[in-house]
Amino acid sequence: MSNKVWLFLPRPLYSSRTSQHGQYSNCSSFRFGWSRRGTYAGRCCMSDKSLSQRTAARLPKGMRDIDAAEMRAMREMIATISSVYERYGFDPLDTPAFEYTDALGKFLPDTDRPNEGVFSFQDEDEQWLSLRYDLTAPLARYVAANYDAIAKPFRRYQYGHVWRNEKPGPGRFRQFMQFDADTVGTASPAADVEMCMLAADTLEALGIPRGSYVIKVSNRKILDGVMEAIGLGGQENAGRRLIVLRAIDKLDRLGLQGVEQLLGKGRKDESGDFTKGAELAKKQIDAILDFLKRGETGDAELADMRASWSASGYDDRIIADPSVVRGLEYYTGAVFEAELTFHAQDEEGQPVRFGSVGGGGRYDGLVSRFRSQPVPATGFSLGVSRLYAALKHLDKLKATHAHGPVVVLVMDRARIGDYQRLTQELRHAGLRAEMYLGESGMKAQMKYADRRGAPCVVIQGEDERARGEVQIKDLIEGRRLAEMIEDNAEWREARPAQISVKAADLVAEVRKVLARHGA
Repeated sequence: MSNKVWLFLPRPLYSSRTSQHGQYSNCSSFRFGWSRRGTYAGRCCMSDKSLSQRTAARLPKGMRDIDAAEMRAMREMIATISSVYERYGFDPLDTPAFEYTDALGKFLPDTDRPNEGVFSFQDEDEQWLSLRYDLTAPLARYVAANYDAIAKPFRRYQYGHVWRNEKPGPGRFRQFMQFDADTVGTASPAADVEMCMLAADTLEALGIPRGSYVIKVSNRKILDGVMEAIGLGGQENAGRRLIVLRAIDKLDRLGLQGVEQLLGKGRKDESGDFTKGAELAKKQIDAILDFLKRGETGDAELADMRASWSASGYDDRIIADPSVVRGLEYYTGAVFEAELTFHAQDEEGQPVRFGSVGGGGRYDGLVSRFRSQPVPATGFSLGVSRLYAALKHLDKLKATHAHGPVVVLVMDRARIGDYQRLTQELRHAGLRAEMYLGESGMKAQMKYADRRGAPCVVIQGEDERARGEVQIKDLIEGRRLAEMIEDNAEWREARPAQISVKAADLVAEVRKVLARHGA
C-alpha cells in the first residue's frame, strides 16, 4: 500500500505557489488538479509518519508556567503591596517590556555583545532592543523624557516581569516579577530611610511577623573607597569591579569562602558548573575580606540614616550591615536589602533559607545619562516570586476562590439559551458561574463540575422547566454525606444535598450553598 497522502483542498484557498512557499513548503513534489469529485486535489510527498510528527511541548529553559492558585495569590499580594506604596504617596506607572539597549545601559555583567546578561534582538532599522532586566533603568528613561512635565521629586511605583539572560537554577528563573518604588529628584538621606521603612511596612502587611525579617543598610561609598585603595577604581576597571560586587552580593548564600573563590580564580558549584572569578591578587582579596569581617559602618551618611530610622521607631527592623553591596553597577550611595530570617524546612525536612526578598539603593547617575544635569534618585524593589514562596511556607497567602465556579448543566441542547440565561443571572448577581460548553451527557458533566471544584451544579430538565423550578446539587455536602451511605439503594433514595427550588429563587439558594461552605 502506498504511504503517500492526498490532500483535498478548496481551490480558492491554495495554489501551486502556496505549496512552494506556504503550508506545504516541506514537500519536494506537490501538485494540484481537479479530482473527479469536483474538488481541488493536491498530492504531497510527505509520508504518514512525517505528518504524524508533532512539535514538542517544551518550556524554555529558566521559565515556568504559573497556575491559577498562584496567580490569584499573587494578585492579592500585589493589591496589598500597592496599598502600602499608595499610603506612602507613590503613584503607579507602567513602562514597556523592552527598551533600546543603549537606553537600558550596560550595568549587568557584559563584555563583548549586547545580549550578555539580557535578551536582545534587532528591529527593522537594525537597532538593538532588549527586554528590561529591571524596572529602574526604564524609569530613568521615562523621567529624562518627561523631566519638565513631572513634579519633582517624582514618586512612582511599578510592578511587572523582568528578564535576565543568566544561568537558571533551583528557584532561579530567567523571568520573574518585581515590585518597585522610586523617588527621583532628591539627594536627601531621608528618602533612603523612607525606602527602608517602606520595605519593613510592606513585609508586615503581607504577613511576615516582626522578628522574622530585617532590613540591612550600607553605603556603596564605603566599598568604593576600598576598591580605590586596592587599585580597582576608575572606568577602566568597571568590568572587574562589577564582578567583585556580584561576588560580595552572594555573601549571605555562599559565605566568606565562596566569596573568596569568586574574587579569585572562580568557583565550581554543586552542579559542576564553573563561574569565572574576578582574578584579583591575594592582597586585594584579603583587603575586601577584611572589610567584610570588620563590619565598617562609620560612614557619615549612614550615621544620619540610622538616627532617622531610630527616631521613627524602626531600630528593631533596620540595621547597618556593610556586606550589603547590591549586584548592579549603577548604585552610588546608600544600599539596602530586605532579608527573611526565620528558619524553615522543605517537604523532606531539609533546611530552607529564603534570604533576600528585595533590595535597592541610591542611583544618582542613572537619569543623568540622558541629561546634562545631575538627577539624584533612590528606590526599592521587592521580588514578588520569592516572596510568594516565603508566604506560602508561612501559610500567609489569602485563599481566594477556594472553590470553582457554579456549573449550570446542559440537559437539552435545543434550549441552550435557557441555560445561558440561568448562568448570566448568577453572574449578574456577582457569583462565579459557567455553563457547561462540552458535548457530553449528564454523567460526564457531573465529573467535569467535580474536577472544576464546583461547590454546586444547577440542573433544569424538561420537568423542572415546566414547573418553573431548578435543582441545585450541593457537591461538597454530597461528598460528605456519601461517606456515610453504604449502598446504592440508600444513595438513590437519599439523593444527598440535592434540592428543588423555584427558578426565581436560584440566586438566593445558591448563595446559601456558598455561604455554607465559606465560598
